[in-house]
Amino acid sequence: MNFVSVRIITGDVDRLVAFYERATGATADRPTEDFAELRVGSATLAIGSTRTVPLFAPGSARPADNHSVILEFLVDDVDAVHKNLTGFVEDFVNEPTTMPWGNRALLFRDPDGNLVNFFTPVTPAAIEKFAAVEKFAR
Repeated sequence: MNFVSVRIITGDVDRLVAFYERATGATADRPTEDFAELRVGSATLAIGSTRTVPLFAPGSARPADNHSVILEFLVDDVDAVHKNLTGFVEDFVNEPTTMPWGNRALLFRDPDGNLVNFFTPVTPAAIEKFAAVEKFAR
């Protein structure tokens, strides 16, 4: 098995794609107006329109209604990213904070209210843990 992507359902694909392109620096592949994929390192963030939901199961997903999932992105320097996103991101949940497990994390919400965590490992154990991930992603 291979975990390939996370998909966000939204009522405004263009707005969410523009947000994630700016936040991540990745360019989205847009095969249709109702779907986009941003490949970031070894993972893919897919963004689908509410019009795609009935193709899977009508009513199975609702946009802007996530209260349990956090999208996480490993970045080289979370403090620099925070500075770059200030004035662009409208809802920072916290400023860069060093967490007990060794990552310096920045938590914010995307335009649909989804939680996004950009983090940088800062302790030796966290740096070692993510060293293999960084090598694989590059």
